[in-house]
Amino acid sequence: MGKNLVTGTDWNVTSWKSTDDPTPGEYVNRVDSNGYLQLFVYRNSSIVYTTGPWNGIKFSGSPNSKANQYYTFEYVINQQEIYYKYALKNDYMPTRVVINPSGVIEHLTWMEHTQSWFIYLTAQLDNCDRFALCGPYSSCSTNNSPPCECLKGFQLRYPQESAAEWYSGCVRRTSLDCNHDGFLKFSGIKMPDSRNSWYNESMNLEECEKMCLADCNCTAYSNLDVRNGGSGCLLWFGELIDIKEFSQNEQDLYVRVAASELDRKRWRKRSVLIAVISAVVTTFILNFLAWFSIQRRKRRTGSEVENEDMELPLFDLITVTSATENFSSANVIGEGGFGPVYKLQHRNLVKLLGCCLEGEERMLIYEFMPNASLDYFIFDPSRKISLAWKHRFEIATGISRGLLYLHQDSRLRIIHRDLKTSNILLDSDMNAKISDFGLAKILGGDQVEGKTKRVIGTYGYMSPEYAVDGKYSVKSDVFSIGVIILEIVSGRKNRKFHHLEHHHNLLGHAWLFWTEGQALELMDECLKESFSESQVLRCIQVGLLCVQKLPEDRPTMESVIFWLGNEGLVLPQPKQPGFFIERNSMESTVSLDEGYLTIVSITILDPR
Repeated sequence: MGKNLVTGTDWNVTSWKSTDDPTPGEYVNRVDSNGYLQLFVYRNSSIVYTTGPWNGIKFSGSPNSKANQYYTFEYVINQQEIYYKYALKNDYMPTRVVINPSGVIEHLTWMEHTQSWFIYLTAQLDNCDRFALCGPYSSCSTNNSPPCECLKGFQLRYPQESAAEWYSGCVRRTSLDCNHDGFLKFSGIKMPDSRNSWYNESMNLEECEKMCLADCNCTAYSNLDVRNGGSGCLLWFGELIDIKEFSQNEQDLYVRVAASELDRKRWRKRSVLIAVISAVVTTFILNFLAWFSIQRRKRRTGSEVENEDMELPLFDLITVTSATENFSSANVIGEGGFGPVYKLQHRNLVKLLGCCLEGEERMLIYEFMPNASLDYFIFDPSRKISLAWKHRFEIATGISRGLLYLHQDSRLRIIHRDLKTSNILLDSDMNAKISDFGLAKILGGDQVEGKTKRVIGTYGYMSPEYAVDGKYSVKSDVFSIGVIILEIVSGRKNRKFHHLEHHHNLLGHAWLFWTEGQALELMDECLKESFSESQVLRCIQVGLLCVQKLPEDRPTMESVIFWLGNEGLVLPQPKQPGFFIERNSMESTVSLDEGYLTIVSITILDPR
């Protein structure tokens, strides 16, 4: 993709009108030659997405560098033409890049064993990829709510705007003086829109800073190329827009601020240093007291306490007994796979508080979630009425974001393996939190899936490949969240679902409604007064896409969040869900037989 500077010819990629109509659609993927080059997606004449500027390795707005296992990327700039290209490292893997009818750039690879195209990666990952969502001088992060936040040294332009309206963005807290300004360093971000920029390939970073400081209109600078320690100079002029936070850092941005903001930063550093020193001293004292307490307990009881060198605080059994009123049944809020969970009072966010290791007792201490679990509401005829559609949609979105963090944004890739409504806890504001990681698996390095002979989990939420073959991956969790989304919409439990006209489970019931064009019939009756038709239909479609039989057909959590958060997108059509088999039995049970999952069906015979 690019532009012939001699003839003015553009090489673009245009979307289809729909998945089965090749007429040119609304979206075009093209190179913009204004300033330093980057790729844009336009919807008619409006920008909806930009990759950010090229950094010598990839586009700064593309956190997924794993593609380099299969592709080589290159940006060519000369007097005659500018273009971006990629090539396969291995010719045996057919691939193509499209911009789909919804405006999403997709890299597709051919799966020989399924004879179908598989979405290897997408350029747009989440809601923060919407162009300039947060306005000038602000950054976007899906880990925050609301996702927008002013850059350091800046404040909201209109503080009276609601948290969801950041179109006006932010302004400087202190006006620039031009002659006495400095720069604040920002790391782990997508570089701003570079249409209003200037670049030089031979300058170093120090020369770049001096040039920016000498021009009162220059608002930021950075290295042009991040390879080999960094080289070149890229200057921005005017407002900085379309900044997004990433967990990784490849390129630093230096933003111009008034000198007083730098003094404020130095004061904050001194405060942080004092706080750190105090924390270190306090931690040392607490650790010493904890060690002394453990040693004294050992001498008193003669018992051995495992894992003394722990990061979690230790609670003695007397404290836990007192907090739970001697493990009173009145304080039990749920029963997990490894025992009961007891109430504790708290004032902070939900988290693991500590543990108790005393004698034969082994307990994890969590903060209490006042609204119990999701199944407490949606499956109860009287309580489900209080859970309006707005809350249900926010819960579905919240679970999805939590799962995306486990799969992609955390330091380790974590497969939950037991995601279900009873493991979704709700705080006082009905915000959803994933809990119970007793069955979770950690995938290391480039591992994308695992296999076990001991299948443990909850039937009704297990994916087919895990229940039958013991294979688990991120797509196993995607199947589980698809079940949960359909349960949230319908208010019905997948495993216990029964219908007078057929013997399908909830997934099969939803599939029948979908294929008959009556998807809204799946919706819980009590939502009739509060629902949004477009959101309900989108949730049902996303849910069905998540529970498709084959793992490679299911979307990633990035796509799930992107689809849920964007109105008007044309989503893929789902294929038949897993476990779409009409049951001939009145009841089925699940047992574990020597580590293997066994499904036992009891069939009732009727005489002819």
